[in-house]
Amino acid sequence: MDDEALADIANRLYAGTLEDFIAARAAAAKEASGRDKGLAAAVRGLPKPSVAAWALNMLARHRPEVPARLDELGARMRAAQDSLDAAALRELGRERRTMLADAVDTVRSVARAQGRSISDAMASDVEETLRAMTADAGAANAVASGRLLKVLSADGANDVDLDGAVALPGLLPAVPPSRPAGTPRSAPRLEGAKTTGVKPPARKTPAANAAASKTPTTTPQGTGPKQARPRLEAVRQTPRPASPPALERARAALAEAQEAQEAALQLAGGLQEQEGQARAEIAELQQETAELRSRLQATEERLDRSRKRLATTAAEAKQAARAADKARRATVLAQERVLRLGNR
Repeated sequence: MDDEALADIANRLYAGTLEDFIAARAAAAKEASGRDKGLAAAVRGLPKPSVAAWALNMLARHRPEVPARLDELGARMRAAQDSLDAAALRELGRERRTMLADAVDTVRSVARAQGRSISDAMASDVEETLRAMTADAGAANAVASGRLLKVLSADGANDVDLDGAVALPGLLPAVPPSRPAGTPRSAPRLEGAKTTGVKPPARKTPAANAAASKTPTTTPQGTGPKQARPRLEAVRQTPRPASPPALERARAALAEAQEAQEAALQLAGGLQEQEGQARAEIAELQQETAELRSRLQATEERLDRSRKRLATTAAEAKQAARAADKARRATVLAQERVLRLGNR
């Protein structure tokens, strides 16, 4: 089977309108069956995308610079995450919210130009997929391919699940493996530490400790355990500072949590506003429905009266027609009588 030919056919199918996908796929498979049965079977196996995935495919085809900018932003966010730069993550999070809102508007516009409208629920799926592509390079490649089959989601901890999410996944660019979560980068060097060839002191065994305890030692006057004990206690009571990598990881996690909280609050506020608008629209439509029902009832009453008038008028017209016919016959008889009398 010719993989390049299959890719060309798939790209044409996923670049077309959603309504024509099934018919276009059948036509492409029929055309391919004459020269390659395997290619025809592969074409018939290309799945139809969901509406939200189709809209994202249209974005990749008609406005490829939008997913490209989000991909570049995602690379910067992952670099900031790897370097544990909390300040950069906060700034990039704000930039991502703005870019996602603009990208969703662009998707709506592109879909509208193709004869489709995107509902608010679909727009949420589109935004979640675009957010996922900023978190995972594989998801970014899937969106940019223009062969997306379903929406994507990211939990922030694991790679985005691309199983069954894109047609011909083997044609996607390879993604370099990322550093597993929790893997230490390198041991931190302490301030002022120097590397020398001197070995650290050997750890004493219990036998050596016992022998040392039996060996008498002379201590200078004024020194001894009573003066050494406060220093030891002070050292023990001093809290051990967190290592710099752990502290930076905690700060980065806090920045991510704050960003997620802010995004959730923003989403909740937007949904509450949409709920209020929906309730107001429902109330307006209910009032309009009541008015239309009242008008319909009045119209039906007028229609009933008109039908009754029509029946009455039809009966009267029928009677008038019979009377006119009777008068016409009487007129004919009278004319005949006049003629007979005139001929005598």
